[in-house]
Amino acid sequence: MTTLEELEFPLTRTSPFAPPEAYTQIREEQPITRVRVPDDKHVWLVTRHEDVRAVLNDRRFSSDRFSDNFPSLVKGGNPFRRNQAEKTIISMDAPQHGPARKAVLGEFTVKRVNSLRPRIQEIVDELIDGILASPGPVDLVDKLSLPVPSLVICELLGVPYADHDLFQRDTAKLLKRELDLAERDAASDRIRAYLRELVVGKEAAPTEDLLGRQIVKLRAEGTYNRDALVGMAFLLLLAGHETTANMISLSTVALLQHPGQLEVIKADPAKTLPAIEELLRYFTIVDLATSRFATEDVEIDGVTIRAGEGVLAVGHSANWDPRVFDDPSELDIERGARHHVAFGFGPHQCLGQNLARAELQIVFDTLFRRIPGLKLATGVDELPFKRDASIYGLYRLPVTW
Repeated sequence: MTTLEELEFPLTRTSPFAPPEAYTQIREEQPITRVRVPDDKHVWLVTRHEDVRAVLNDRRFSSDRFSDNFPSLVKGGNPFRRNQAEKTIISMDAPQHGPARKAVLGEFTVKRVNSLRPRIQEIVDELIDGILASPGPVDLVDKLSLPVPSLVICELLGVPYADHDLFQRDTAKLLKRELDLAERDAASDRIRAYLRELVVGKEAAPTEDLLGRQIVKLRAEGTYNRDALVGMAFLLLLAGHETTANMISLSTVALLQHPGQLEVIKADPAKTLPAIEELLRYFTIVDLATSRFATEDVEIDGVTIRAGEGVLAVGHSANWDPRVFDDPSELDIERGARHHVAFGFGPHQCLGQNLARAELQIVFDTLFRRIPGLKLATGVDELPFKRDASIYGLYRLPVTW
């Protein structure tokens, strides 16, 4: 029988709608334990909701992905370590993190996101027009899930959408855990080279978009750094389309598999946002992005984590913790699950969560209103789930109506 220390993380989801089975055993029997990661190091696994939040809110745990102590979850090491000049907020600790996050936070406030809603609605309507003009079945990933957040983040950043095939192809490679390190590095280099050229062009003639506004603002403050802006563009481009795209696809499948709950949001659009919170909890598609390492000895729930030791704060396990969520394996869109950790927790909580919620809300309200007869064109067991990727989702989603 495999012991916990012999388990190699990350684990693969065997059920499309549930975390790996081992999470339940670990959370109940040994909630903070040692496991092995692909580089043969052992790190701490933290699985209970209370403990995960404690780790993510404690500044003694570092987010510095460039440190050798940071847990690597892909074979061959962490490609981000080669680009230290492009360090972004996701890899920063205090005191650098706060000012760097604040510099771009204004682009993602509720007020700013609300100003984008009419354009997001236009994008969704245009894409659904295209779906309805097709004979069907169609791939919802290709026709809706991926284009919506890709178009939105491209317009927000000032990236030509005509180039979306380039960055989508290479970002998809970066998310494959088993990909050869050389291929991963090459994909990363291509994206960064593309973004660097884009930023250089905006330096000469700043445009009215996030990157252009950052250039103007940071130059005025005397803090402009091209490498840092390229790194920020890389982070936002990757996170801004992959996460929301996968949530659109997975949530559509889940709602179609739970027609009673789907009818609730069809009948009352006010229920859509609470449903989104539950779907975020239920899938927790970015399960281990909240990895950390201790900068000094820290005690969590009676366990001492020594300075330099890595920690995996497991969001999916935390979001299925029965101490916090009754019957966590049940999808309940009226649960009221706002205290989930699908967007992380603490100072590094997801910068773009307001934008993600807006995109999901507009997509679901529009999709199920305009195509009320939407249904899967294949069985759930035939769907190609991303079991090999760092962000869980679907490669394709054939639907008809």
